Amino acid sequence: MSSNKKTKEEWKEILPDDVYHITREAGTEAPYSGKYNEHFEEGNYYCSNCHTLLFTHQTKFDSHCGWPAFFEEAEPDATYRVVDTSHGRVRDEVRCSNCDAHLGHVFPDGPPPTYERYCINSLAMTFEPNDEKGK
Repeated sequence: MSSNKKTKEEWKEILPDDVYHITREAGTEAPYSGKYNEHFEEGNYYCSNCHTLLFTHQTKFDSHCGWPAFFEEAEPDATYRVVDTSHGRVRDEVRCSNCDAHLGHVFPDGPPPTYERYCINSLAMTFEPNDEKGK
């Protein structure tokens, strides 16, 4: 699953504490607190740990859930899912396929065509706007 292997100590050295908590300890940002929640600029969203392309602005939507939401990954295998039974619930956790970072969760209540809602922590991503040519 992961081709970007680092030890816990190596991740702790290179990531800010808040990013480490979210992505390496499966933390969750407070709702409506993330910088990408109401962000709709054209561009791409990358893993904050390894810079793998995760999502594009074309699949982002306002789900009113308090976290950035997407209905589809940028590439079919950009992420993978694991069953999360924490907090007394059963959910599908979303992780980066390259570095195993915790990104958030996916739910079956999104818009067409996938009907999925990838609910992703802002700290798990970085954003790069499209250039003036729309690339």
